[in-house]
Amino acid sequence: MQFSDFGLDSTLMNTVQHLGFSEPTQIQQQAIPAAMAGHDLIASSKTGSGKTLAFVIPAIQRLSKNRALSKRDPRVVILTPTRELAKQVFSQLRLFTANTQFKAVLILGGENFNDQVKVLEKEPEFIVATPGRLADHLKQGHFYLNGLELLILDEADRMLDLGFSKELSQINQAADHRKRQTLLFSATLDHAQVNDFAKELLKKPKRIAIEAGHTEHIDITKRFYLADNLTQKEDLLQHFLATEKSQQIIIFTATRSDTERLAKILSMQSLNAVALSGELNQSQRNQIMDSFAKGQHKILVTTDLASRGLDLVNVSHVINFDMPKHTEEFVHRIGRTGRAGTKGDAISLVGPNDWLSFKNVEAFLQQKITFTKVDGIKVKFKGLKPKKAKPEKAKIAKATEQKAQPRKPQKVIKKTFVDIQDAGAMKIIKRKKALSADQIEDSTKKEQD
Repeated sequence: MQFSDFGLDSTLMNTVQHLGFSEPTQIQQQAIPAAMAGHDLIASSKTGSGKTLAFVIPAIQRLSKNRALSKRDPRVVILTPTRELAKQVFSQLRLFTANTQFKAVLILGGENFNDQVKVLEKEPEFIVATPGRLADHLKQGHFYLNGLELLILDEADRMLDLGFSKELSQINQAADHRKRQTLLFSATLDHAQVNDFAKELLKKPKRIAIEAGHTEHIDITKRFYLADNLTQKEDLLQHFLATEKSQQIIIFTATRSDTERLAKILSMQSLNAVALSGELNQSQRNQIMDSFAKGQHKILVTTDLASRGLDLVNVSHVINFDMPKHTEEFVHRIGRTGRAGTKGDAISLVGPNDWLSFKNVEAFLQQKITFTKVDGIKVKFKGLKPKKAKPEKAKIAKATEQKAQPRKPQKVIKKTFVDIQDAGAMKIIKRKKALSADQIEDSTKKEQD
């Protein structure tokens, strides 16, 4: 199949060809015709599969071919879980709207609220936003969604995991009319909350699943290494940075403090490293990501902030210094490498605190993972054994059996008691066996002495 087979508007088709797209990916082949036909959609595909174009192209096609429901309201709203992903989607959208009359704006948390009000007053056709900030503007009446034609939720599972269900419901209710179309994209369709939410938002949706999250990415080599503690993780990290042939590297950590600490350690060793975390304001985050994308830094140390939506073709290695708390994030993390047909390496360090997350990842990938060793680094940790809990039924049966057993008769021991008077007090001597009269007399004399 070719993009020319979709019957796109001539201006849109020219843009597709100018940007070098000819053959659509699997998710694009299935999602674009369904969306262009007006169906609501719930779809999943692995990271790097081209799903952004799977909703951008139908959105522009709809606006090109249909009259607006309202002259003032936005026609398309695209929601993403993070600011970084919103920026990525916005940059691709801008490429496709460059030769059209359609205006697109980016609304993010952490940026100047009043400046965004002014942008919304210009009545854009497209809004790309994070749900929290967009809900704030909606609540204050800075724009309305009565004429919204297309609501797109990119990585809905992540938005729900981040606690945006209330804001998503508010946005949905503000644009709740029969002519609205909804496209929902998720990393997995097995997410219970996503399925419940889809029932609230979508009307008779078509379901598309392209390669489940556990499907092997043929362009990414995965390696796992055990580590005793934090110090040994740092030793392993130093080994990889010194021995691996790499271009750019992304190191994922569990905490913000670790991003700063590791970046400082690497910088002190004359390695060009920079840290990215949620503690930075949006301007600082933008600057770091732009400089990394331009190749000004070789190593980016970050939390899951950079696990989604960043299309960085020069990243040859991803190192999970800590395993992710959410299993799906593993797939998104390693998906930052091996993009656009290039080969990538994903290295994961597993310590005692990572073991449960590792086992969840192993189950998610549906494969038995073996660990690789590094010569010269001795590791004692071999993994944690699951606790064996006795089945409740066995416990009850054992208790019932013990209760039913007759009690053993107590052993009767013959005892002799001798009263001895000494200093006005009575002493009682307990004997385990019977004593003769002579023994009693001798015993009494010893006590008196």
